Amino acid sequence: MEENSQNEGPELFRDIFPYYAPPKMVYDGFDPDKDKIYLTDTTLRDGQQGWRTLTVEESLEIYDVLHRLAGKDGIIATTEMFPYTQKDRETIEKVISRGYTFPEPIGWIRAREEDLNLILQTELKQTVLLCSISDYHIYYKLGLDRRKAVEKYLSVISKALSKGISLKVSLEDITRTDVRGVAIPFIRKVQDLAEEYSTSVIFKLADTLGVGLPFSEAPLPRSIPKLVRTIIKETPIEGLSLEFHGHNDFHLVVANHTAAWVNGVAYSNCTLFGVGERAGNCPLEAMLIVYQELMGNKSNVDLTSIKDAASLFRRLGFHISEYYPLVGNNAFQTKAGIHIDGMLKNPEVYLPFDPERVLGIKPKVEINSYSGKAGVVYWLLNNFNISHDHIKNDKRVDLMYSEIVKMFESGRKNPVTDLEMLNLVKSYMPELLENVKSEN
Repeated sequence: MEENSQNEGPELFRDIFPYYAPPKMVYDGFDPDKDKIYLTDTTLRDGQQGWRTLTVEESLEIYDVLHRLAGKDGIIATTEMFPYTQKDRETIEKVISRGYTFPEPIGWIRAREEDLNLILQTELKQTVLLCSISDYHIYYKLGLDRRKAVEKYLSVISKALSKGISLKVSLEDITRTDVRGVAIPFIRKVQDLAEEYSTSVIFKLADTLGVGLPFSEAPLPRSIPKLVRTIIKETPIEGLSLEFHGHNDFHLVVANHTAAWVNGVAYSNCTLFGVGERAGNCPLEAMLIVYQELMGNKSNVDLTSIKDAASLFRRLGFHISEYYPLVGNNAFQTKAGIHIDGMLKNPEVYLPFDPERVLGIKPKVEINSYSGKAGVVYWLLNNFNISHDHIKNDKRVDLMYSEIVKMFESGRKNPVTDLEMLNLVKSYMPELLENVKSEN
């Protein structure tokens, strides 16, 4: 007899969709037991210059929340800071005085000796050193040719290494660069210098204009997978010496950062909520979720701190879109009756993971003309200590829903507010309000 293809119960793919955590990302060639991946932060550098100037105290608040997000395993390895103004240097001093191991504060400077001297006046042990690598930047911004630009960079790199400063060499605009003609020969020269000084250098692959593509089928220099694999194959460096920094000009920044990770890059350089130049950087909180998806049970990240970071940024005046993933007001909120009905039967029907457990964010509903009776029921369950069985057949729910239908039949467009819902409860189910009073 042919075996029945129908299972006795539902196939929920629990190895991929555990619900108590974000879905597991299985990727051929990536092994969470062997591959080391980390985040790095540039909120106080690229984020600040692309958003607004932060005070010293505001910078410290952001650093504190980054420290909580880094967790005991130090998943956020470093945070970049400018040394240019008196306020910058005061911020560096106070951040260092916090005494946190993670994220380690590091500098960010141009490949100029005067910039390096600013770092030497601080207690920072490491700095990013910007080395513009595309002909767009070499010829049009710097007014040099390739040979002179490389000579200039190597001179500053040599001095920094001679002074004991650890370097991240940022290959600016590498996704518009002659990779084999300029980038790879330059990386080899820097590696020779590092060996001369018995140290190591990290290379930051900067997709400065967000033109990178997450597809291995695309050609160099735009293909992030091909770029990473080519550098690892054709230079002496490995993934632990590579960092990726992308921009979101074409909505591909998270995909590009993920592609960099799974193709061998160890460090993903981000900002909280993507603040940064133009369309912004890669959102750090997004890559924390990707980290959890890739590492699974090996991740010890406390994702509930993402909510704290969002609260801080809102207090600092940063606007987080209603539809922003994870922490936007609508991220775990629905107005659609068919979705609400499914969530009443089993929340997993329309939730990829339990947001309350993972992020400390409770799913909710807003009532509009498409929310149906299910919307009223879900709103009541969310706001009062009652069971579904207690109200699912209560005729007063029908009466409340009828009142709502009349609102929209009269031309209303906006969702019903919580205050209006409370007034309906007061009219039709006043005992629920009395129960709240007695509990308090």
